[in-house]
Amino acid sequence: MKHIYNILCFLFIGNIIAQQTPAPKQTEAYSIEGATAHLGNGEVIENSLIMFSDGKIKFVGSANMRIARMGTVINAKGKHIYPGFIAANTSLGLAEIDAVRATRDFDEVGSMLPHIRSIIAYNAESKVVETMRPNGVLMAQITPRGGVISGTSSVVQLDAWNWEDATIKTDDGVHMNWPQVFSRGRWWMGEDPGLKPNKNYQKSIDKLKEFFANAKSYLAGNKTPKNLPYEALQGVLNGTQRMFVHVSGEKGITDAVNICKELGVKNIVIVRGQEAEKVADLLKANNVPVILERAHRLPNGEDADYDRPFRAAKILTDAGILVGLGMEGDMERMSTRNLPFYAGTYAAYGLGKEKALQLITQNNAKILGVDNVGTLEVGKDATLFISEGDALDMRTNILTAAFIQGRKISLESHQTKLWKRYANKYKKQ
Repeated sequence: MKHIYNILCFLFIGNIIAQQTPAPKQTEAYSIEGATAHLGNGEVIENSLIMFSDGKIKFVGSANMRIARMGTVINAKGKHIYPGFIAANTSLGLAEIDAVRATRDFDEVGSMLPHIRSIIAYNAESKVVETMRPNGVLMAQITPRGGVISGTSSVVQLDAWNWEDATIKTDDGVHMNWPQVFSRGRWWMGEDPGLKPNKNYQKSIDKLKEFFANAKSYLAGNKTPKNLPYEALQGVLNGTQRMFVHVSGEKGITDAVNICKELGVKNIVIVRGQEAEKVADLLKANNVPVILERAHRLPNGEDADYDRPFRAAKILTDAGILVGLGMEGDMERMSTRNLPFYAGTYAAYGLGKEKALQLITQNNAKILGVDNVGTLEVGKDATLFISEGDALDMRTNILTAAFIQGRKISLESHQTKLWKRYANKYKKQ
């Protein structure tokens, strides 16, 4: 009897703290009129009309047009409409509580793991995931960590029952952590804590070259015995998958681009990319996009301008490089909800609001290879939201409605419930 009581209590409590139930498939058409529409491609429509049904956008234009409205009409006068924001390079859904090892599933044992698929470890019911939606982050690239080659990422939408329902694009690319060009001395061992050349750098490069050479030989042969890591490199070698190279520093980025070309990798994307502006010509010449990390960080070099991280997107964009925005580092999963505000920082330091918006909409969609989202265009998924004000400003990013593939989703989370609870407490006082 005691065991039954414990089970019932567990189920009851689990039901209380469970994530919001995913919205059902769209059956009713919507027309949103009167809002300022930020299309995600740099264009803005004042007093707009956006109509969608069956999960797809059917009309984008001016509300002044004399055209029949579809389904339920939402008056959004004075508000703003945006395409759903896309977070690149995040381990969202791969860990729940950083301090509890059993909830962390973003890093596998080993160094060369291109066959590891992050998507099957993605927890669609993560309580961290549901906190993204109230800020307009409706999609994400779920990325593994660790090792030299971490595995494959996948792109998901953030209102789903399970990883199968969530998937927008499976195994969009393989992620590689480039060897460190410099290392710091171990001060606890009495070494100088300053930066110095990594004596194992070339050895690490040679191991990487050997791994790719063996993979090519295997793929060109009869493929016996079966080798999953080698087979998983076929996509990046034939160009059907991207190779996301996590690297920073002028030399590291230069070596990564040149050596990846030498290895036969077709589509390269630089991730993190600190000091990428120093090799902008190389990146432009090789058509290599860059996924910058969040702007709120210190400069990479001791003598760098204090605001260099804030201006990085502007410098690279002006150089003609396709730039997106991702996450990495401490508290990256929880901080993913701040994605629009990181873009807002880039906007404030020269990029401008609509260009900054592109970092987390159109540009991220292009870099990740998902062409059915990222902008408000006819034929694309109706993944969008309505905000009371500028969605790149934390003071006015206040969502009143959000849709994923036309489904009107819940914007409630345990955080919004706590906010309302304590807001009411102080109002009564």
